[in-house]
Amino acid sequence: MLQKASQFMRQANLIDGEWVQADSGATIDVVNPATGLKIGTVPKAGKAETRRAIEAAERAFKTFRKTSALERSKMLRRLHDAIMDNQDALAELLTMEQGKSLTEAKGEVGASAAYVLWFAEEARRTYGDVVPSPWADRRILVTKEAVGVIAAITPWNFPSSMLARKIGPAIAAGCTSVVKPASQTPYSGLAWGALAEEAGIPKGVVNVVTGAAGEIGDELCTNPIVKKITFTGSTEVGKILIEKSASTVKKVSMELGGNAPFLVFDDADIDRAVEGAVAAKYRNSGQTCVCTNRFFVQAGIYDAFVEKLAAASRKLKVGPGLEEGVQQGPLIDENAVEKVEELIADAAEKGGKIVAGGKRHALGGSFFEPTVIAAATTQMRFMKEEIFGPVAPVFRFEKEEEAIELANDTEYGLACYFYTGDLGRAFRVMEGLKYGMVGVNEGIITTPEAPFGGVKESGLGREGGHQGIEDYLDTKYVCIGGLGL
Repeated sequence: MLQKASQFMRQANLIDGEWVQADSGATIDVVNPATGLKIGTVPKAGKAETRRAIEAAERAFKTFRKTSALERSKMLRRLHDAIMDNQDALAELLTMEQGKSLTEAKGEVGASAAYVLWFAEEARRTYGDVVPSPWADRRILVTKEAVGVIAAITPWNFPSSMLARKIGPAIAAGCTSVVKPASQTPYSGLAWGALAEEAGIPKGVVNVVTGAAGEIGDELCTNPIVKKITFTGSTEVGKILIEKSASTVKKVSMELGGNAPFLVFDDADIDRAVEGAVAAKYRNSGQTCVCTNRFFVQAGIYDAFVEKLAAASRKLKVGPGLEEGVQQGPLIDENAVEKVEELIADAAEKGGKIVAGGKRHALGGSFFEPTVIAAATTQMRFMKEEIFGPVAPVFRFEKEEEAIELANDTEYGLACYFYTGDLGRAFRVMEGLKYGMVGVNEGIITTPEAPFGGVKESGLGREGGHQGIEDYLDTKYVCIGGLGL
C-alpha cells in the first residue's frame, strides 16, 4: 500500500540515536483521512520519554555547539540532498497521512528542502560585531551563540515544512532539538529523524517524540534544560505554551492562528484576482493558517467576482490525494467537517447565499465541496473565527477606508492579500493593513528568503529570511581589558 513511502515510515521514536517504543508499550493509530483506514501506529510517549529525549539533546549539545559553522552548513546541505533524493517517497507518505494532493505534497517536501538549504547558507552568516570602545585600553566584542536545547511542536496541516523551518535554523545555529509532531501526521515528523541519520547528523542532535500532547508539551515547557520553544498551531494552545514556558523564562516563537482578508478593488485585474483567490483559499483544502478567511470585494465588481469565483470553485477536482489530477483532498477529520458545516449553517441563517458547494462531497468521508457564500455580513461567525476549510465568504464594500477597517477588525494579524491596479492604492493599503505578511496581486507568497510570521495574536518571532535564525541564538557582549594598549 505504501509503495515508495515505506522506507521512511518509522513506527518508533528517535531518542539519542535509537528507535524506541513508549515505556508503556501504548500506541496511537494513524489513519488515512481519504479512506478512513489505519495506516499504522506510533508510540504514545509521555513525560518520561520526553525527559530522556531532552537529556539526550543536552548531552549532544555539549559537543555539537563546538562544531564549526562550515561543518553545520555541510550537514544541512546533505540533509537537503537526502530530502530531494527521496521527494516522491516523502510526498506519498505525507499524502497518505494528511490527505492533500500528491502535487501539493511534493511541493511541500520541495519547500522543506529549500528551507534547509537556506539555513545551510545562513549558518555561515551569524555575524557578530566589533564595537568601537569608549575606553582606550579595552575592546568590545558582540558574539552570537546557540541557545542550547530547543523544543519544536508542529501541526498536522504542513507536517514536513513546519519542521524544516525549525530543525533547519536549529542545526544552523548549533542547537539540538526535541521535536513533537502532530499525532494525526506523525510519520512525516519521524521521517526527519531518518533523514537526519542519512545526512550524518550526530545522534541526539535531532530527537523525535510522538504521543500525549499534554504530557509531552508540559515537559518541554517546564524542563529548565530546554531554552527555547517554537510552536506552530492555534492561538489558544500557543497562549497555554507561553504561560507554561514562563516558569523557566524560555525563548518562545509562536506561529499562531490567522484570519486572512483578501481585498479586491474595482481597479483590479478580476481574472488574476480570482486565480489568486483560488490559490489562497483552497490550498490544502483551506486548512492553512495563511488561507483566506474573508473576501472583501468592492461593489463595482462584486457580482462579477462572485460569479467567476463560484465557477472556478466548481471546477476543482476533489478526491483522494494519490489520484491523478486531484486538486483538493479530504479535510483532516470529522470534527473539521462539522466545524465547516456549523459555519455554513450560521451564514445561511443570517442571510448568506450559497452560490457554490455548501455540503459534504458525494465521495463521503471527510471530503467537502469547495464552497462560495455571497452576501456575507460581519454578524456571521467566520468574520471572527478561523474557518480552516474550503469555504469562501464574500463581503461587499464601497470605499477603500471601509475595506481596510474591515480587514483589520480581528485580533489576528498573520497574512493578508489585496488586488489593485493603482500603485498609490497599493502603498496606502499595504501600509494600512495590520498584518505580518502582505500579498499585493499575489495569493501565494511564502518563500524561505522572506520572514514568515504575524502580529497581534498571530504570534511572536519570524521563520525564514535572515530573521529565521535569530531566535535560536543568544547575543553575548564581551569587554576585554588589561590589554596594555
